[in-house]
Amino acid sequence: QVQLVESGGGLVQPGGSLRLSCAASESIFSTNIMGWYRQAPGKRRELVATLRSGSTNYADSVKGRFTVSRNNTKNTVYLQMNSLEPEDTAVYYCKVVKYGRDYWGQGTQVTVSS
Repeated sequence: QVQLVESGGGLVQPGGSLRLSCAASESIFSTNIMGWYRQAPGKRRELVATLRSGSTNYADSVKGRFTVSRNNTKNTVYLQMNSLEPEDTAVYYCKVVKYGRDYWGQGTQVTVSS
């Protein structure tokens, strides 16, 4: 059972930056998919970015602004978010796919507002 703990959310002004972290309770192999999703009020959960074996995938709405990365020694995946917009306001969730199962974190709130 992989446990994921997210951190780094908060309130930021438009144009600002935040870095989210997601720490896993056990080793996550480079071939395992790690990713970030988000869910805004009244909307479905959507993919933000994924990382697997060094390859990344981003939603069109965040390309050029967000960067997903990982630290294997810390079993942690990060989401660097720059040039934040009010439309980025959502609860952000970390997901890991390991041994064919999806594991989710508890979510961290990101609010972009002046």
